[in-house]
Amino acid sequence: MTTPSKCSRAGCDRAAENLIQWRNPKIHSADRIKTWGACAEHRLFLIDYLDARKFYLGERPLEAKHD
Repeated sequence: MTTPSKCSRAGCDRAAENLIQWRNPKIHSADRIKTWGACAEHRLFLIDYLDARKFYLGERPLEAKHD
């Protein structure tokens, strides 16, 4: 059995529906991509947070994991 991914917004316990891809170019190499999970409610908040810092790379739907 797998555990659903949780939203990365502080204090949120909802399941993530999307993966937001980001990188801090000052500390991460160009091939390093980090991800945050995002629920529908916090998706835009997390994107705006990263985009304001020029960290946002893109997003994709969270695919269900299989056993």
